[in-house]
Amino acid sequence: MDSLFGNPIFNGRSLGPRGRSRATRCQTAAEYTLHWGWTVALADAGSAVGTDADAGADAGAVVLPPGSGPTELRDAWLRRPGAELRLRTGLRFDALDVPEAAGYQALVRLERMGVRPGPVLLTPQARALFLVAPHTAEALPDLLYRTGWDDADLDLVCHGAGASVPAPPTPQTRWLRRPSLDTTARPPEARLLLGTLAYACHRGVAELVGRH
Repeated sequence: MDSLFGNPIFNGRSLGPRGRSRATRCQTAAEYTLHWGWTVALADAGSAVGTDADAGADAGAVVLPPGSGPTELRDAWLRRPGAELRLRTGLRFDALDVPEAAGYQALVRLERMGVRPGPVLLTPQARALFLVAPHTAEALPDLLYRTGWDDADLDLVCHGAGASVPAPPTPQTRWLRRPSLDTTARPPEARLLLGTLAYACHRGVAELVGRH
């Protein structure tokens, strides 16, 4: 039986393969809204990372606030069957966005240093998204200045208020570091990760330049 936190979904009805797929999507989305307290949106497939898919590029997206349950999620997907799931940034967290290779390098260095990152996503565009404390996006220029990376050529951006990022079960999106109770309740401050991420991005640029 398909269930969420031990409770049956869809009134305990027997589901076929397509129904089970929808139930799995709803279970995942409900984990975000009920367990982690995140806001999710169902947006057109292929929406760019960071765009305000809900209010701008895709005015028809369905936004589901924290506390939305399986029934609301099921009904939303029935209205938008081809939509992809996205997480709204700027509310409970922002997202530092770096190339995939830099993200992997940074994770190794952070773990060697004993620094525990928060949740980390990998997107279909080969980008690693490090979820950090909200309001990081507006503070990023000052943070880069304080860490000495403000004048470096970095492929590093931050998604904050009014933006969104893809998350499973969106195709080809997966967690490199899954959410946990402590990292979702208090995402890490960006300053704890930024130097390592900037170094990994800068190193990647230098290696690319050296090949030409």
